Amino acid sequence: MESIKQDIKALLSEADRVLVAIDGMSASGKTTLAGELFKAFDCNVFHMDDFFLPEKLKTPDRLSQAGGNVDYLRFKTEVADKLTLGEPFTYRVYDCKKGEFSQTVFVMPKRLNIVEGAYSLHPSFSGIFDYKILMKIESRLQRSRIAQRNGSAMLSRFLGEWIPKENEYFERFNIESLCDRVIHIGL
Repeated sequence: MESIKQDIKALLSEADRVLVAIDGMSASGKTTLAGELFKAFDCNVFHMDDFFLPEKLKTPDRLSQAGGNVDYLRFKTEVADKLTLGEPFTYRVYDCKKGEFSQTVFVMPKRLNIVEGAYSLHPSFSGIFDYKILMKIESRLQRSRIAQRNGSAMLSRFLGEWIPKENEYFERFNIESLCDRVIHIGL
């Protein structure tokens, strides 16, 4: 963690604005790392979970695409494109459980902006990031964390649906090769 903070401090000393992506496997600690960085720096944190694909866009064609279960077009237009401008903006939060947009968030520009969550490095917007982190986790520990966090019924869904989709995305776009730092949890 300290080396990541040092890397970010170095980037901030050289640039007016720094964008960091924390991508990775389910339950690998992406949100926790983003939270620690939030405590250490004056920054904005954006969660890819707020950009999962609404039901009306879940077509077989779309869901067959690597990374297709996230609304990468909405993330690009509502957040990624705006982050590069350094001006205030708003974006909508999609609540998967309710199947609707739950709120609109107002964002003031900050020098450091962090995007955390699986699919953060989708090719639609990956070129904007100054620093890219990938978090990986050993499979038994991943299953244990998901079961503890989400319950056994959701663990089955993660194992049968979401983890295979994440793995396809990581492989298809060779995400690890794009990253400045890879963090291994329990490996």
